[in-house]
Amino acid sequence: MNRLFALVAALVLGLSGLQAHAASDHGTLQEAEAMVKKAVMYYQKNGKDKALAEISKNPGPFVDRDLYVTVYDMKANCLAHINPKMVGKNMMDLRDPTGKYHIKERMEQAAVKDNGWQDFQFFNPQTKKVEPKQMYWEKHDNMVFAAGAYKPQ
Repeated sequence: MNRLFALVAALVLGLSGLQAHAASDHGTLQEAEAMVKKAVMYYQKNGKDKALAEISKNPGPFVDRDLYVTVYDMKANCLAHINPKMVGKNMMDLRDPTGKYHIKERMEQAAVKDNGWQDFQFFNPQTKKVEPKQMYWEKHDNMVFAAGAYKPQ
């Protein structure tokens, strides 16, 4: 009887966790990091051209609620983004509303290490507001794959 109760309790807790995740409008830091790792694995398996095309699709496999992957080369040229107007542009001088050169900062970090986190302000395509964001990034083949989660307000 105790085993049956424990099993039922575990199922109820598990299902409530799934419902909470499904109801959330915002991605988490863990989901942002996992999405970057998924994009890197896709790139390694399918090659640069196919990966960059898939990462840029919206909707697509690398977009989930307010999470999406971007890819830049080490000179801050945008290679993949959900906004097609960004692709092909050099973003080194892009600043957030506080004046922070967040792409430049990411490229400087990627020059000395393989992954990391950064904080900045950015436009949230879901809420249509500028919000604090935490970005996870990884460097592979002289490209920087990144995804960020907006901080709860």
